[in-house]
Order: sequence, then structure tokens, then C-alpha cells
Amino acid sequence: MRAVTEPHDTPPTSLGSLASLPALDHPELLAPRVASALAGWLHGHEVAVVAIDPDLADTAALTKAYDVPLSASANCVVVAGRRGGEERIAACVVRADTRADVNNVVKRRLDVRKASFLPTERAVEETAMEYGGITPVGLPTGWRLLLDAEVIDIPVAIIGSGVRRSKLLLAGRHLAELPSAEVVHDLAV
Repeated sequence: MRAVTEPHDTPPTSLGSLASLPALDHPELLAPRVASALAGWLHGHEVAVVAIDPDLADTAALTKAYDVPLSASANCVVVAGRRGGEERIAACVVRADTRADVNNVVKRRLDVRKASFLPTERAVEETAMEYGGITPVGLPTGWRLLLDAEVIDIPVAIIGSGVRRSKLLLAGRHLAELPSAEVVHDLAV
């Protein structure tokens, strides 16, 4: 696997048994909202895409089938809560070998009494992404993006692409450059 370097990063060529392609050259492997966000976001670094069997999009199945280390996968979950009648939504990204601390850290960050996962149907509709492919790239305007600090240390992270039939590969540190990204220590447990 080729390491991602600065200042002009090149996409990693592989991860586990997955061979990658430049993401912007393959919009057919991306949700339209993700393709649009990538086109406006790439600043001298690249993001790769890998085609996968959509039945293997869930992290456990993906890591086993494609020999991807669990610690390289970053999962994105959508959490919501209310305060004073106002709904507050955040996408939380944590390493796949951890889970988001929704009941403590996320709840405090959102400043809500109770935080819970956004219902699947709403998350899919509002992100315009498929369940199992929701990614921090191309989130709706106004949503917060909370990144666990360990995610930005992943040399080559595998994240959703907005669809179940592919995944994105990029240096974890680039996720901190996404709009509304907040790096949070101890977001994951």
C-alpha cells in the first residue's frame, strides 16, 4: 500500500485486497451529493474509491471479505437531540473498532438533554445517501460533523461513499478539513 503524503497527495492504490481508482474519475461509484462535495473539496490531495459487493458494505462483512483491518475503517453515524424546541443533528465519525459515546460526549457537544440515532429513513432521505454508505463527505448544510481524534490518525481510512457498492479511501487527517468538522477527543469509547 502506498502512503498518502503532502503536499500533493496521491490516492492510496490498495487497502487489504481492494484496488482503488481515483474517486473523481468514477462518479458512477459515488452518490451524486458525495461526487459534488468531493469536486469542491479536493485541495491538492486525492481521494480514491473502491468498488465492493453491496451485500458486504457493513463494516464486519467488509473487513472479513476484503482483508481490511478494522482499525482502518471509520464509521459515520447520525445523531439528533432537541433543546428548546430546536433539533440539533450531528454526524459522528469514529474508528470501526470503537463506538460513538452518544449518551455522554455527543449529548454534551450538542447541548441536548437526550441524544439518539436519527431514524434510518430520515438519515437516508436528508443525506441523499444509502443506508450503509452514509459518509461525512457531502453532509447537509447545518449539520455538525464530530470526528473522533483517533480517526484523523488513520493513515488510509476507508469510509462510505454515499452508496453501498463502493467505499472511499483517504488519509484520515483530511476528514478534519471537511466543512463543519470538529475534532473531538474521547468521542469514541
